[in-house]
Amino acid sequence: MADIPIESDRLLRHRSFRLFWTSRVLSSLAFQIASVTIGWLVYEKTGSAYQLGLAGLFQFLPMVTLTFVVGHVADRFDRRRIVFVCQLVEALTMALLLLGEWGGWLGVTGIFAGLAAIGAARAFEHPTNSALLPGLMPAALLPKALAVSSSAMQTATIVGPSLGGLLYAAGVEVPMALSALLFLGASLSMAALRLERTPPRREPVTLRSVFSGVTFIRNQPLVLGTISLDLFAVLLGGVTALLPIFASDILHTGPWGLGLLRSAPAVGALAMSFALVRVPLGDQVGAKMFASVIVFGLATIVFSASQNLALSIAALFVLGAADNVSVVIRNSLVQLSTPDEMRGRVNAVNSLFIGTSNQLGEFESGMVAGLIGAVPAGIVGGVGTVLVALLWMRLFPVLRKAQSLGG
Repeated sequence: MADIPIESDRLLRHRSFRLFWTSRVLSSLAFQIASVTIGWLVYEKTGSAYQLGLAGLFQFLPMVTLTFVVGHVADRFDRRRIVFVCQLVEALTMALLLLGEWGGWLGVTGIFAGLAAIGAARAFEHPTNSALLPGLMPAALLPKALAVSSSAMQTATIVGPSLGGLLYAAGVEVPMALSALLFLGASLSMAALRLERTPPRREPVTLRSVFSGVTFIRNQPLVLGTISLDLFAVLLGGVTALLPIFASDILHTGPWGLGLLRSAPAVGALAMSFALVRVPLGDQVGAKMFASVIVFGLATIVFSASQNLALSIAALFVLGAADNVSVVIRNSLVQLSTPDEMRGRVNAVNSLFIGTSNQLGEFESGMVAGLIGAVPAGIVGGVGTVLVALLWMRLFPVLRKAQSLGG
């Protein structure tokens, strides 16, 4: 452990990594502020669980339609410029939403259009960012760069929702304006990046090359099981879209309480990331991943049944900590099994699965909550997550028996 401060210092002195890190943190912070602000605004305007679910759907649909284009673009063109353009689009979209709300002409349809634009931009941004980092620095620094970048993202995920909730009290225009400025700052940082490693070889565009990411994943049972577990477990167990309902109608708190609820999972995830630095995962990583998914489902059940703000925050903290263990194992298994020249396409498919579990999960949660209520919907989702983990243990024994992060 003695080399951790030294390696971190080397990273901080690495100009390209500093700019990359700044861009990712600002973009993540902007998105988290926008998410809590828009979620509360939609519920304030409509009072409808269905509309909250539709908000997730409008972010998800662009990701579905653009997945295969995204992967090939990320492997074929300058990844820095792709991310720069995406973050600039996000900044302009938030600025337009701000002007609409300020001018009094922004309706729910306009909000959904803005969410679709942000969803399209992030469909390109996420997999491209994941594929970009290995080209920014010497290979020896890459593992530590991934760890430091992940911790920074968790910090942004903690600060963003709380900051958005607090600033909402000063008027919805305040967090919307800050989000737009942060997206702009992220794009400017990305524009200053310089590559230090040779970009991947550009393949000619063919039908086979476009779908090669899917072919690769399908032929790798370990990767397929890892990605699909995230899809179905989080799809059923996610309660993010319902947090405005829990905050307002069940826990009887305001935007500040919603910010705390949104931040609690990230606090748990950040605490777990520090714990994993000191206590490595070691062997039997497959079994540990399944155990963490089961804990995630159980924590979802506790949160959904709680009527106490402190208990709800504690349950979300545990949920985030368990999810972080699963995320670290899943990402490591996927990245270490993928050659660099295919990372854009594989990460695009992986982002589609993650987006499906998150955005489509929000849609599913909103629809179920509209039918049976938020509390039963959350409990049913948590039970579903546990059942999925148990089923995947049988369907993918190679994943359950994985001993190390290298598979």
